[in-house]
Amino acid sequence: MEGWCLWLTGLPGSGKSTVARILCDKLKNNGVNAQVVSSDGIRRVITPEPKYTEEEREIVYGAIHYITKLLTKNGVNVIIDATGNRRSYRDRLREEIKNFMEIYLYCPLEVCMKRESKRIETFQAPKAIYKRALEGKSTVPGMGAPYEEPLKPELILDTEELDPNACAEKVFDLVAKRQNI
Repeated sequence: MEGWCLWLTGLPGSGKSTVARILCDKLKNNGVNAQVVSSDGIRRVITPEPKYTEEEREIVYGAIHYITKLLTKNGVNVIIDATGNRRSYRDRLREEIKNFMEIYLYCPLEVCMKRESKRIETFQAPKAIYKRALEGKSTVPGMGAPYEEPLKPELILDTEELDPNACAEKVFDLVAKRQNI
């Protein structure tokens, strides 16, 4: 039986990594195994000194696509924790994976920047990404690189209004309904 794929997308600092980990634990506590596939984790292996160029993003998202397809074909449920700044990255998996769900963690750029500047746990993400973007040393989706919002996500969650636990609960409810958990 094929696994399902859930892609948590949103600007850096919108809460993707935190929600992914809470959701994964909640699923596990309900007897459902899932694997988090993190763009930051993959990037550390593929591009240990990332430049965040468009070419590099294509490589990283190509790897996410390949890994996710392998896992789901082998019955593994996948939670993608990745900005996926181009809609095409996300749409490609939607076309190829039968049980695909896209969750948009909406958060204003200013709030994401404030969160990112204060976060202690980065879940493998580089620190000070918005600061470096403001200094012209890098690009970040939403600042120097485009972020294309989803057109038809299964769920939109405002992470400025909802805390990570509430977001994970809403995503869990969607997965439970869709996958008969």
